[in-house]
Amino acid sequence: MGKWLRGFLLLFVLGVVAGGYAFWSAQNALVKPLTIPVDGLRMDVESGSNLSRILARLESQGVVRSARWVRVYARVKDQSSIHPGEYMIPAGSNAMDLVARLNSGDVTRYRVTIVEGWTFQQALSQIRNSKKIRSTDAGVSVQAAARALGIEGNPEGRIFPDTYIYRSGASDLDLLRQAFERMDSVLAQEWQQRAENLPYDDPYDALIMASIVEKETGVPWERDEIAGVFVRRLGRGMRLQTDPTVIYGLGANYDGNLRRADLRNATPYNTYVIGGMPPTPIALPGREAIHAALNPKDGNSLYFVAKGDGSHHFSSTLNEHNRAVREYQLKRRSDYRSSPVTDEDSE
Repeated sequence: MGKWLRGFLLLFVLGVVAGGYAFWSAQNALVKPLTIPVDGLRMDVESGSNLSRILARLESQGVVRSARWVRVYARVKDQSSIHPGEYMIPAGSNAMDLVARLNSGDVTRYRVTIVEGWTFQQALSQIRNSKKIRSTDAGVSVQAAARALGIEGNPEGRIFPDTYIYRSGASDLDLLRQAFERMDSVLAQEWQQRAENLPYDDPYDALIMASIVEKETGVPWERDEIAGVFVRRLGRGMRLQTDPTVIYGLGANYDGNLRRADLRNATPYNTYVIGGMPPTPIALPGREAIHAALNPKDGNSLYFVAKGDGSHHFSSTLNEHNRAVREYQLKRRSDYRSSPVTDEDSE
């Protein structure tokens, strides 16, 4: 065998060995599970980061075996671009899984729920105290939030109660703006489907009524009937006389016990004193309450009284109402007041 043939065979063998080693190294880097805890690896990818920088960091931490092979794989698969956010890498994942997750933007998502009937302040506090929320100046107070959203005056009722999904690093203003735009959308949709001859000049009036219905509703199926009572009272020039508006007007002075003196306390929200509706909503109404306010149930009832099981007895006359109060409440509690209690004709 000539020298050139022996040299060729040597080079061939070395090439095979080198190729085998490269294949083994690539397989080892890409296929074997990453070195991460059994409960997974939580990692943050900041805006402006790139895959090479992240892989180099993970290699230095012993998570990735060969950042070079992973980079080559990502280029070949056209998966070098990544998305910022918080990622949870499950135990058992390999480098290919990692690259795919970063490339697809499969970030950890969080939830925050704003409850129907809450005030704007309660919703703001819920958002500010949620996990991974970035605080801004817009979230320091109701007034600051209103300015940031472009709302003049009291923003009560202007954000929609719902569950919102967000990524780590989302700001309180991001969620407030999403809830604000959602309320505008829902209110516009429901306004287009409203009944005729309603006592509202614009959708905001309907939002005010919806907030009262939301606070007065004990059981969902009564929303439209309660709305009907209030709409008929407005149509007859009767005061709404509903406790939740009084409570809202008392603000921090409300201690959980509504007294007769409170009903005579003249605030802009005391519907025992003022005619018509309060100047703003008193809570965050959901879609069902908005729909009820815009589609009140027909009927003759002008009064309702709680029956003790969450539902109400509805009455069309003051005498019937007073009998219902005696039947359902006065036997149980001497200081009971129904809502509405009475009207101007009874004074």
